[in-house]
Amino acid sequence: MAAPTATTTEDITLYLASDDDASITPTTESFALPQAPTLRARTLLEHLLATYSLPTSKHPLQSGPAVDDVFLLAPRETNQNNKPNKPNKPSSDPSQPNQLAIVNLHSSFVDNHPSGIQVEALTVQSIVGTLHSALPQITGVRFLVDGQPHDTLAGHADLLRTYPAVDTTSHPAPPTETPQL
Repeated sequence: MAAPTATTTEDITLYLASDDDASITPTTESFALPQAPTLRARTLLEHLLATYSLPTSKHPLQSGPAVDDVFLLAPRETNQNNKPNKPNKPSSDPSQPNQLAIVNLHSSFVDNHPSGIQVEALTVQSIVGTLHSALPQITGVRFLVDGQPHDTLAGHADLLRTYPAVDTTSHPAPPTETPQL
């Protein structure tokens, strides 16, 4: 049984993907979010990914649990030679800048995610943009699946890299074929 958490209803910007034109569009919604940064991030991503399971979704994904947890890590401390001397440690201080968000996805979400360069990239961009908008102290996003590193989302989007937390609103050109050499 979880302890009760304080929530407040507020306007939040979700970065919603559209498969039709390969775009990410900021959309403001009002809903209750906890104040604790890690709970806030997890609740936000659960709401975002649940939106994609609605019949009207422009980026349809299967319903079900998607995010197990989100961890926020403080930046690495460096020594005089600018080399890391202490590992990242969990941070619950929302004023701490340059935090790394670790998004732990459920394997069922990854196993059922549609495969394709564009659809996977849109999901990752949607998550990164939404976190960036709601939690500006986050400067990077990494992904785990069931607590372990995982190569890709569904065969294409790299889950081993750190994504910079930036505004991911985009209208990219459709992917083009790479000529065979």
